[in-house]
Amino acid sequence: MEKTRIEALRETLLANPDAAFVRYALAMELSNAGHSDEAWPHFEYLLNRHPEYSATYFHAAKLLAKVGRRQEAREVLAKGIEVTGRQGNTHAQSELQTALDELDKVQPMG
Repeated sequence: MEKTRIEALRETLLANPDAAFVRYALAMELSNAGHSDEAWPHFEYLLNRHPEYSATYFHAAKLLAKVGRRQEAREVLAKGIEVTGRQGNTHAQSELQTALDELDKVQPMG
């Protein structure tokens, strides 16, 4: 039987737990498969251990917003804007700012 991408990424991560790209890819696969609870620890690891890995910020914030953790999503986006600004990555910075603006436009449900 052929391994799923998630299984293959998990095995790769076991061999090299600090591999930022592999961890990011696993977080994305889990998130896209609807496994937010399993994806979040990987995003959180990247935010804490690889804060310069700018791709994390947008998708981590998107996951947080999806599960109703809007204030945390705002904080992640703001940090990502700061990081991408330091990196001179104006494209990513603009995407993060747009996501933050959109998040602020949506009123919380309830």
